[in-house]
Amino acid sequence: MLHIDYFTFNAFQENTYIIHNDEKQCWIVDPGMYDNSETEKLIAYLTKEQLKPMGIINTHAHLDHIFGVQAMIDTYHIPFSLHKKELPVLKQAMNAGALWGFPMASIPQPDHFIDEHQIMTLGSDTIHVKFTPGHSPGSVVFYYPAGKWAIGGDVLFARGIGRTDLPGGDHETLLNSIRTQLFVLPDEITVFPGHGPATTIGQERLYNPFLNQR
Repeated sequence: MLHIDYFTFNAFQENTYIIHNDEKQCWIVDPGMYDNSETEKLIAYLTKEQLKPMGIINTHAHLDHIFGVQAMIDTYHIPFSLHKKELPVLKQAMNAGALWGFPMASIPQPDHFIDEHQIMTLGSDTIHVKFTPGHSPGSVVFYYPAGKWAIGGDVLFARGIGRTDLPGGDHETLLNSIRTQLFVLPDEITVFPGHGPATTIGQERLYNPFLNQR
Protein backbone atom coordinates (compact mmCIF):
# COMPACT_ATOMS: atom_id res chain seq x y z
CA MET A 1 0.00 0.00 0.00
CA LEU A 2 1.25 3.48 -0.82
CA HIS A 3 1.03 6.36 1.62
CA ILE A 4 1.38 10.09 1.03
CA ASP A 5 2.77 12.96 3.10
CA TYR A 6 3.50 16.51 2.07
CA PHE A 7 5.32 19.72 2.92
CA THR A 8 4.67 23.26 1.72
CA PHE A 9 7.82 25.06 0.63
CA ASN A 10 9.16 28.28 -0.87
CA ALA A 11 7.57 31.67 -1.40
CA PHE A 12 5.11 30.20 -3.92
CA GLN A 13 3.68 27.88 -1.23
CA GLU A 14 4.32 24.80 -3.35
CA ASN A 15 3.32 21.35 -2.11
CA THR A 16 6.10 18.77 -2.14
CA TYR A 17 4.84 15.20 -1.77
CA ILE A 18 6.44 12.03 -0.45
CA ILE A 19 4.97 8.76 -1.69
CA HIS A 20 6.15 5.79 0.38
CA ASN A 21 5.33 2.10 0.70
CA ASP A 22 5.32 -0.33 3.62
CA GLU A 23 8.91 -1.30 2.86
CA LYS A 24 10.03 2.31 3.47
CA GLN A 25 10.85 3.01 -0.16
CA CYS A 26 9.74 6.43 -1.38
CA TRP A 27 9.46 8.82 -4.27
CA ILE A 28 9.94 12.55 -3.85
CA VAL A 29 7.41 14.43 -5.97
CA ASP A 30 8.08 18.04 -7.05
CA PRO A 31 10.75 18.92 -4.45
CA GLY A 32 10.32 22.66 -3.98
CA MET A 33 12.77 23.45 -1.18
CA TYR A 34 14.44 26.77 -1.98
CA ASP A 35 16.82 27.28 0.94
CA ASN A 36 18.93 25.10 3.22
CA SER A 37 16.44 25.20 6.09
CA GLU A 38 13.70 23.76 3.89
CA THR A 39 16.05 21.08 2.53
CA GLU A 40 17.12 20.16 6.05
CA LYS A 41 13.47 19.88 7.11
CA LEU A 42 12.73 17.35 4.38
CA ILE A 43 15.90 15.37 5.02
CA ALA A 44 15.11 15.26 8.74
CA TYR A 45 11.65 13.87 7.98
CA LEU A 46 13.04 11.18 5.65
CA THR A 47 15.64 10.23 8.24
CA LYS A 48 13.16 10.11 11.11
CA GLU A 49 10.75 7.93 9.13
CA GLN A 50 13.64 5.76 7.89
CA LEU A 51 12.52 6.25 4.31
CA LYS A 52 14.75 5.35 1.40
CA PRO A 53 14.37 7.69 -1.59
CA MET A 54 14.26 5.78 -4.86
CA GLY A 55 13.74 8.67 -7.24
CA ILE A 56 12.42 12.15 -7.93
CA ILE A 57 9.32 12.31 -10.11
CA ASN A 58 7.94 15.66 -11.23
CA THR A 59 4.49 16.60 -12.42
CA HIS A 60 6.10 19.45 -14.38
CA ALA A 61 9.19 21.68 -14.41
CA HIS A 62 8.07 25.13 -13.38
CA LEU A 63 10.49 26.95 -11.13
CA ASP A 64 8.71 26.41 -7.82
CA HIS A 65 8.49 22.66 -8.39
CA ILE A 66 12.19 22.08 -9.13
CA PHE A 67 13.98 24.29 -6.60
CA GLY A 68 14.97 21.28 -4.46
CA VAL A 69 15.65 18.69 -7.16
CA GLN A 70 19.42 19.12 -7.26
CA ALA A 71 19.69 18.96 -3.47
CA MET A 72 17.91 15.61 -3.46
CA ILE A 73 20.10 14.31 -6.28
CA ASP A 74 23.24 15.40 -4.43
CA THR A 75 22.08 13.96 -1.09
CA TYR A 76 20.61 10.64 -2.18
CA HIS A 77 22.13 10.02 -5.64
CA ILE A 78 18.75 9.19 -7.09
CA PRO A 79 17.36 9.66 -10.63
CA PHE A 80 15.22 12.61 -11.65
CA SER A 81 12.31 11.99 -14.05
CA LEU A 82 9.73 14.11 -15.84
CA HIS A 83 7.89 14.17 -19.15
CA LYS A 84 10.06 14.91 -22.19
CA LYS A 85 7.81 17.78 -23.26
CA GLU A 86 8.87 19.63 -20.10
CA LEU A 87 12.45 20.02 -21.34
CA PRO A 88 11.88 23.51 -22.81
CA VAL A 89 10.38 24.63 -19.49
CA LEU A 90 13.27 23.11 -17.54
CA LYS A 91 15.85 24.77 -19.77
CA GLN A 92 14.32 28.17 -19.04
CA ALA A 93 14.41 27.71 -15.26
CA MET A 94 17.44 29.93 -14.64
CA ASN A 95 15.94 32.74 -16.70
CA ALA A 96 12.63 32.33 -14.89
CA GLY A 97 14.44 32.41 -11.56
CA ALA A 98 16.18 35.66 -12.46
CA LEU A 99 12.89 37.15 -13.64
CA TRP A 100 11.05 36.24 -10.43
CA GLY A 101 13.93 37.10 -8.09
CA PHE A 102 14.82 33.51 -7.19
CA PRO A 103 18.26 32.83 -8.67
CA MET A 104 19.34 29.23 -9.24
CA ALA A 105 22.95 28.08 -9.34
CA SER A 106 22.22 25.32 -11.85
CA ILE A 107 19.42 23.41 -13.56
CA PRO A 108 18.95 19.71 -12.71
CA GLN A 109 19.20 17.34 -15.64
CA PRO A 110 16.68 14.49 -16.03
CA ASP A 111 17.89 10.91 -15.98
CA HIS A 112 14.68 9.41 -17.33
CA PHE A 113 11.55 10.55 -19.09
CA ILE A 114 8.06 9.72 -17.88
CA ASP A 115 5.94 8.36 -20.71
CA GLU A 116 2.28 9.10 -21.32
CA HIS A 117 0.00 6.47 -19.79
CA GLN A 118 3.00 4.84 -18.08
CA ILE A 119 2.53 2.57 -15.07
CA MET A 120 5.25 3.28 -12.50
CA THR A 121 6.26 0.73 -9.88
CA LEU A 122 7.47 1.33 -6.32
CA GLY A 123 8.10 -2.07 -4.81
CA SER A 124 4.95 -4.06 -5.48
CA ASP A 125 2.71 -0.99 -5.84
CA THR A 126 1.85 0.78 -9.07
CA ILE A 127 0.89 4.33 -9.99
CA HIS A 128 -0.68 5.36 -13.29
CA VAL A 129 0.57 8.37 -15.24
CA LYS A 130 -2.01 10.62 -16.86
CA PHE A 131 -0.84 13.11 -19.48
CA THR A 132 -2.46 16.47 -18.70
CA PRO A 133 -0.91 19.31 -20.75
CA GLY A 134 -2.23 22.85 -20.66
CA HIS A 135 -0.63 24.41 -17.61
CA SER A 136 2.67 23.37 -19.15
CA PRO A 137 3.37 21.27 -22.25
CA GLY A 138 4.31 18.08 -20.43
CA SER A 139 2.30 18.17 -17.21
CA VAL A 140 1.40 14.77 -15.77
CA VAL A 141 -0.76 13.52 -12.92
CA PHE A 142 0.19 10.54 -10.74
CA TYR A 143 -2.92 8.45 -10.07
CA TYR A 144 -3.10 5.69 -7.45
CA PRO A 145 -6.42 3.85 -7.84
CA ALA A 146 -5.87 1.55 -4.86
CA GLY A 147 -5.57 4.52 -2.51
CA LYS A 148 -8.19 6.61 -4.29
CA TRP A 149 -5.91 9.61 -4.78
CA ALA A 150 -3.99 11.51 -7.41
CA ILE A 151 -1.15 14.02 -7.24
CA GLY A 152 -2.25 16.65 -9.71
CA GLY A 153 0.53 19.22 -9.92
CA ASP A 154 -0.83 22.55 -11.13
CA VAL A 155 -3.58 21.12 -13.31
CA LEU A 156 -6.62 21.14 -11.00
CA PHE A 157 -7.07 23.00 -7.71
CA ALA A 158 -9.86 23.30 -5.17
CA ARG A 159 -12.30 25.52 -7.13
CA GLY A 160 -9.57 26.49 -9.56
CA ILE A 161 -7.29 25.42 -12.40
CA GLY A 162 -3.65 26.02 -13.27
CA ARG A 163 -2.64 29.28 -14.89
CA THR A 164 -2.10 29.13 -18.64
CA ASP A 165 -0.39 32.46 -19.32
CA LEU A 166 3.15 31.10 -18.91
CA PRO A 167 5.19 29.87 -21.92
CA GLY A 168 3.81 26.56 -23.15
CA GLY A 169 0.44 27.00 -21.46
CA ASP A 170 -2.90 26.84 -23.25
CA HIS A 171 -6.30 27.34 -21.64
CA GLU A 172 -8.40 25.10 -23.86
CA THR A 173 -5.80 22.33 -23.74
CA LEU A 174 -5.87 22.45 -19.94
CA LEU A 175 -9.66 22.26 -19.78
CA ASN A 176 -9.62 19.33 -22.18
CA SER A 177 -6.99 17.54 -20.09
CA ILE A 178 -9.08 17.91 -16.94
CA ARG A 179 -12.27 16.75 -18.61
CA THR A 180 -10.75 13.76 -20.41
CA GLN A 181 -8.13 12.62 -17.91
CA LEU A 182 -9.40 13.63 -14.46
CA PHE A 183 -13.17 14.03 -14.65
CA VAL A 184 -13.42 10.45 -15.92
CA LEU A 185 -12.18 9.28 -12.50
CA PRO A 186 -14.58 8.34 -9.67
CA ASP A 187 -16.03 11.15 -7.55
CA GLU A 188 -14.29 9.96 -4.40
CA ILE A 189 -10.77 10.34 -5.77
CA THR A 190 -8.81 12.86 -3.69
CA VAL A 191 -6.69 15.28 -5.71
CA PHE A 192 -3.55 16.57 -4.02
CA PRO A 193 -2.61 19.74 -5.93
CA GLY A 194 0.66 21.59 -6.33
CA HIS A 195 -0.68 24.50 -4.25
CA GLY A 196 -3.43 24.79 -1.67
CA PRO A 197 -5.68 22.20 -0.05
CA ALA A 198 -6.73 18.82 -1.35
CA THR A 199 -10.07 18.37 -3.06
CA THR A 200 -12.02 15.59 -4.76
CA ILE A 201 -13.01 14.88 -8.32
CA GLY A 202 -16.68 14.96 -7.34
CA GLN A 203 -16.40 18.34 -5.65
CA GLU A 204 -14.63 19.89 -8.63
CA ARG A 205 -17.00 18.34 -11.14
CA LEU A 206 -19.89 19.98 -9.29
CA TYR A 207 -18.48 23.27 -8.07
CA ASN A 208 -15.36 24.28 -9.98
CA PRO A 209 -16.37 27.55 -11.72
CA PHE A 210 -14.01 26.90 -14.63
CA LEU A 211 -15.40 23.45 -15.33
CA ASN A 212 -18.89 23.30 -13.91
CA GLN A 213 -20.85 20.87 -16.05
CA ARG A 214 -24.29 21.20 -14.43
